[in-house]
Amino acid sequence: MPHWRELVLHPKHLIDHSRIHEGKGSMGTGKMKVMKKFGLFILLMLPVLVWAQFPGPGAPNGKGGMNMNAGHIFGKIVDSAGKAISDVSVIVLQKKFDTVSKKSKEVLVKGTSTKSNGEFDLDELPVFGELKLKISATGYTLSEQSISFMSKPGAGAPGGPGAPGGMPGGGMPSFDKDMGKIKLTTDVKQLKEVTIVATKPQIKLDAEKKVFNVEKNITSAGGTALDVMKNVPSVTVDIDGNVSVRNAAPTIYVDGRPTTLTLDQIPADAIESVEVITNPSAKYDASGGSGGILNIVLKKNRKSGYNGNVRAGVDKRGAVNAGGDFNFRQGKFNFNASLMANQMKGVSTGNTDRTNILDTPQTHIYQDNYNKTHGGFIFGKIGLDYLLNNKTTFSLAAIRVHGEFNPKETIDINTDSLYNTGKTSSYSQRLSESKREFNGGGVVFGMKRTFNRQGEEWTVDANMFGGKNNNSSQYTTNYYSSVTGDIVGTDLQRVSGNGSDRNIVVQTDYVRPLNTKTKLEAGLRAALRSRKNIQDNYIYDPNSGEYELIASATSNYENTDNVYAAYATISSSIKNFSYKLGLRAESSNYSGELLSTHDQFKSSYPISFFPSIYLAQKLSESQTLTLNYSRRVTRPNFFQLIPYTDYSDKLNITRGNPELVPEFTQSFEMSYLKTFKKNNTILASLYYRYTDNLITRYIDQQENPLTGEPVLVNTYINANSSYSGGAEVTSQNYLNKWWDISTNINVYNSKINTDNVQESQPAMWSWFGKFSSNFKLPAKFTVQLTGTYQSKTNLTVSSGGGMMGPPGFGQAQSSSQGYIEPFWGVDVAVKKTFLKNDAGSLTLSFSDIFRSRINTQHSESVYFIQDYSRIRDPQMVRLNFAYRFGKMDVNLFKRKSMGTGQSGSESMQQ
Repeated sequence: MPHWRELVLHPKHLIDHSRIHEGKGSMGTGKMKVMKKFGLFILLMLPVLVWAQFPGPGAPNGKGGMNMNAGHIFGKIVDSAGKAISDVSVIVLQKKFDTVSKKSKEVLVKGTSTKSNGEFDLDELPVFGELKLKISATGYTLSEQSISFMSKPGAGAPGGPGAPGGMPGGGMPSFDKDMGKIKLTTDVKQLKEVTIVATKPQIKLDAEKKVFNVEKNITSAGGTALDVMKNVPSVTVDIDGNVSVRNAAPTIYVDGRPTTLTLDQIPADAIESVEVITNPSAKYDASGGSGGILNIVLKKNRKSGYNGNVRAGVDKRGAVNAGGDFNFRQGKFNFNASLMANQMKGVSTGNTDRTNILDTPQTHIYQDNYNKTHGGFIFGKIGLDYLLNNKTTFSLAAIRVHGEFNPKETIDINTDSLYNTGKTSSYSQRLSESKREFNGGGVVFGMKRTFNRQGEEWTVDANMFGGKNNNSSQYTTNYYSSVTGDIVGTDLQRVSGNGSDRNIVVQTDYVRPLNTKTKLEAGLRAALRSRKNIQDNYIYDPNSGEYELIASATSNYENTDNVYAAYATISSSIKNFSYKLGLRAESSNYSGELLSTHDQFKSSYPISFFPSIYLAQKLSESQTLTLNYSRRVTRPNFFQLIPYTDYSDKLNITRGNPELVPEFTQSFEMSYLKTFKKNNTILASLYYRYTDNLITRYIDQQENPLTGEPVLVNTYINANSSYSGGAEVTSQNYLNKWWDISTNINVYNSKINTDNVQESQPAMWSWFGKFSSNFKLPAKFTVQLTGTYQSKTNLTVSSGGGMMGPPGFGQAQSSSQGYIEPFWGVDVAVKKTFLKNDAGSLTLSFSDIFRSRINTQHSESVYFIQDYSRIRDPQMVRLNFAYRFGKMDVNLFKRKSMGTGQSGSESMQQ
């Protein structure tokens, strides 16, 4: 069988945008020459379903009659050996009189393609008149046969005695026809080789989301999902890996489901596309707040036969990465597996400069940081799809993640202290060695059932993911008599802990078309989450020679968080106007307990309603105007609620706040989409977002139980409100066959109202831009150049810590008390393909060429003024090799046919 690739068909004009090269070849009875990169046909569902009735016995004027479009045929396509053939084109034609040409011509009634088991199913066909069933597949002779649902007295097939649906003597017809097994014979004619080069568009603009194809994003090769996000329009990534969309934190999905995986635990080479959903409808989980949803779609392959790829790479520090994917599909089964390992040898440097305003005279603290992190992770996934029949499919997948990181840090600290004799400066150096380990795994089950009614389907999904982590840190602080003096004292501190998490999500969805234009969707969902954290803080006592547990700086904590939801949406259209209205209802409860003191915290939130509205007006074939609204919620996460105080870094002491309440966000967005010649597109959007009880970082003053001195603590509060509004433009331009560019610009105004705790800082105008350009050069070279720029802007409203520990891993700044200085960066990558069918490739990437992605933040309050700056892995160089393999042949693994006397070797092979 030939290789298959998708053909891009314009819905109206059936335009093939592929480039076709012809050569000579042949196909024999025993063997057919390979047809390179041939396209998979996408059939158009053109017919308008017109329902009518004809008079039945005792039913004048058609009352009580029968549906004229009640015809239903089904069957199975097999080869000469009886083996099922998938992806076969099956269409039904009917002759109709053309009033223009005054001639009869064949019109497409309905079409489909066969499943992997060769089955097809077509319903709602006309019951009067003769129909033609046309079956075609590459490498096989065209098959045609007539179909008639109304029998003729004494007639033979079709419709006569012994024919499907017919009865002797012209009895009552049957509108369900089993066509049985239809055999296709091998086409032995001389055929020309055809190569189709079909490339997916980099940007696909759907009604509810923007889809960015990142398979061709060569600058992220060998990296993680964080590297991918750096090149996705509308998305920004800070130095600590925190992701934001339009300056707010989104919810991360993987394959349409929420995940506890962090972005640096997902390999870039496993990602096919990223969906940016800035204003999700009621169908989606209402959690996630104003940042919307980022859905990471992992690569899949459902082609018959086997295929896969292997890859390996190394960066300039010697960190290696390797991985592979394998897919096998035959008959009713589709199996896929992926394995990826990434090693990390990261380096970051930075400094913090803080002035304590309340001291008289004012004191000053300056800190220089140098951090090296060695470690890595392994990501594995296996999946199995079982096609029970042409209507029901079951899926089962498992994910496993393991990671170990060993960060080491050196901090030089210059501290002013006040004594009776005046202000004195002291010098110290803190050395830390840590080990962090996590293990996670999950199982995903899915079922999809389709019905005879076109578009009607029922799905059930169950997702369970859990993980455990362990961490330990040793801190040694040496005090010096002067910058170049001797050690005059040493403090030793040790922190050890572990934690676990478990997430169970069960969801069912049902879709039912009410008529040809109106569709109803409804669903139920339950999300059950639990967390446990053990974190012990020890100080070395030189008198006893042992580490003593500091109870006031230790917190063992666990919690549960459950959310229950139901939704319904209805969508329809009136001429060129379409709409989708939705309503989601959610209730949730939260409980937590301090294990050492048995203090408990509980919250129960009643049912909240989250409406969504989507309106679209098609101005012309190439212009669409949309307007949408949604209401969403962000509930405080585990690490924002945990009342654990991390004193390991006295300049970055952090603590959760169990008194936090959820924040609610209302979002409005109006967009205009224009498509020009050669698929050039531009999407312009105006948006406004308003949030009540915004959860934001806040720096307050508390007493350090280790020293009894007042210290500044990073915590979380509910601010009064916040807003953000602006305009965003995204464009994709194909300048010629070898050069395309994409541009994204976002200009916005934002403000956080903190009048409930202190005077709010002024609103700020900012802008953000991304640019990407791809060049196809001779000798199969490809060059990609990308750039980003962020102007001065408010600090991103962050979602807090990750799986590895409480807030405090990474510098914490208050979103409501500061801003980010402007920064920019440029990346470039070169890719060379080689071997037959470009199966091999080498990619050389160079990120942050000018060492310009420096994260500089300014923060201030009545207690302090602080400036913080850091840069991570600048001018990183990676070299990656990839090789793909496979044989797309439905007969590749065939066994001997039963009862035919023909072995698999006698059939057509690739």
